[in-house]
Amino acid sequence: MRIWGKVLGTFFGFLLGNIFGALLGLWIGHRFDRGMGIRGAFQRAPSQQQQAVFFHATFAVMGHIAKASGQVTEHEIRVASNLMDRMRLAGEQRVRAQESFRQGKESDFPLRETLAEFRQASLGQRDILRFFLEVQLQAAFADGQVEANERAILQTIADELGFSRIELARILAMAEAQMNFFHRQQQQGSGQGQQYRQEPPSRDRLKDAYQLLGVNESDSDQEIKRAYRKEMSKHHPDKLAAKGLPPEMMEMAKEKTQEIQQAWEWIREARGIR
Repeated sequence: MRIWGKVLGTFFGFLLGNIFGALLGLWIGHRFDRGMGIRGAFQRAPSQQQQAVFFHATFAVMGHIAKASGQVTEHEIRVASNLMDRMRLAGEQRVRAQESFRQGKESDFPLRETLAEFRQASLGQRDILRFFLEVQLQAAFADGQVEANERAILQTIADELGFSRIELARILAMAEAQMNFFHRQQQQGSGQGQQYRQEPPSRDRLKDAYQLLGVNESDSDQEIKRAYRKEMSKHHPDKLAAKGLPPEMMEMAKEKTQEIQQAWEWIREARGIR
């Protein structure tokens, strides 16, 4: 539990403004403890317009990636449909998502303009931009591999959102590990989920766990623990929601943190980390 922001904020606030200053310092300190910083402390709650831009860009860009090979495959459509299911979209919301996906498939789809609008609406917040990129990677991995045309689009997305080639390669590796996690969870089924968590992971699963945290087996226990905490902080659903994540995507953020937690548990047990 992070409390030093609250403690220091209250202390210095009291020195500057007695009780009122202490309360203000406590509030600002609380925002720091949640990882939002001074910018986040005074930032307005995300508007419906910001969330609508995120929602549209997500499915439109996904449709654009799906069309990269020239024809949208049945598997790519299933990936988009599965994403809508995971977001529990129905009725008008699902129709909106399908329409955005269709627009993204058009030959004249304005990819860079759509990304620029999304980046502006998200206020350039890295955690939100990265979450968006991670969602797009699910579309790219729809057939199990990233083809050259898809990789070119992903590079454009990364460029427009401010990620370097090295960062994209790292996120790609982590996304591939996440996809392996997700598919294995699906294959196990809800009835075997408890057994899946109790069984020692295979060598391949443990390798995925390291990749999911963005670390190597040769890294120290302290480095791995630090990476785990960093990834959990980046993907915390409440923090992402405060930065503009649409409510429909909260379930995906929760799934991501569960996968990060599972990866950490596997590594911790394998290495005997306490």
